[in-house]
Amino acid sequence: MPPHGQPLDDVSSSASFLTSATLLLTPTHPAPERAWDCPGAHSSPQLGDFLERIPAIEVWFQRASDVVRKMGTGDLDLGIVGYDMFSELAFGDSNLVVVHEALNFGKCHLGLGIPLTGKFANISSLEALKAMPEWTAATPLRVVTGYFNIANRFFKDNGFEHVVLLSADGALEASPAMGSADIIFDLVSTGVTLRENNLKEISGGTVMQSQGILVANKKALMERPGLLHVVHELIERFDGHLKAEQYYSVVANMRGDSAEEVATLLLSAPGAAGPAAQGFSSGSQPGSHSGPRPVAGLHQSGRSDPTAQPGPTISPVFNVDKSTDTGICHGFYAATICVKKKALYASVKVLQKLGGSGVLVMPMTYIFDEEPARWRALLLSLGLDEHSPMVQRD
Repeated sequence: MPPHGQPLDDVSSSASFLTSATLLLTPTHPAPERAWDCPGAHSSPQLGDFLERIPAIEVWFQRASDVVRKMGTGDLDLGIVGYDMFSELAFGDSNLVVVHEALNFGKCHLGLGIPLTGKFANISSLEALKAMPEWTAATPLRVVTGYFNIANRFFKDNGFEHVVLLSADGALEASPAMGSADIIFDLVSTGVTLRENNLKEISGGTVMQSQGILVANKKALMERPGLLHVVHELIERFDGHLKAEQYYSVVANMRGDSAEEVATLLLSAPGAAGPAAQGFSSGSQPGSHSGPRPVAGLHQSGRSDPTAQPGPTISPVFNVDKSTDTGICHGFYAATICVKKKALYASVKVLQKLGGSGVLVMPMTYIFDEEPARWRALLLSLGLDEHSPMVQRD
């Protein structure tokens, strides 16, 4: 099976506990909406570049359906695929476990596409579609789809009695206009393709939300030495990057007689220190915070206080001043805060009003916090904990 991506790093130099873990990506899933640590990235290969920095992983690119099937047969350890395809092909498979359910790319939803005109002109809800008198045993609702398993469950759960599922080669959107189907059951991203084919979405017609997910073969996790450690690192890197991608690190030179004085000034200014109760927790989701958030640093009293909320990091800045006995000028401090990207300009203006100068703005690659909740949940699902021998690192 020739790879469509390049093997990552020198696998032979990987940690001794694992030769390599095989991770499959699907290049056919909707394009990522974020740049996964690679400026300008807009496709799955860039996500592969992101993973390239992790030793002991080899990345292959395959069709979405092949990723899921090969995971199910145990030919592969890990896979990144859309939740829609995972639900279609792996529903009820107890040997596959979702390790990360929100990689935040390839976002779309699975739903119904209904013609705008004709007998569907006044149909605006799933209930209205089901109640149409046209659907009988002799003339069932004809639905064209590539998701037969999900569609069967959806129509059964919603009480449709007369439905027939059809397959089609190529684009499904033209089927209703051609008369070969009544409606479509397919992925929707922006809705432009639906509108171009005179189709509409209806209330209750959204089947599921989908995005990229990380899936693992449970048997491999339990039996392959070292694989759990690789998955642990993947979870931490994904979570850390998804958090960091929302923020900038901002450094400003501040005047003051002491670090405590500068810290007090910043903590009292909205936009320079952030809400007092705000912070990153291991169970928080990307996008769950707003406004600037300070980096953990010096407590106002000058002592470490583990119960206090994080404050700005304050560091002394040393300048040459030959007029002093030491030849060093004191009174300048570098203040580092973590700012929500949308709040950047407002926070910079606040820093300037407080006397800040030489403001530096830098992107952040990772924000590593406490042990991720997803890692703890995975261990629980496997009947393990952090004290289990196979979880411990040598």
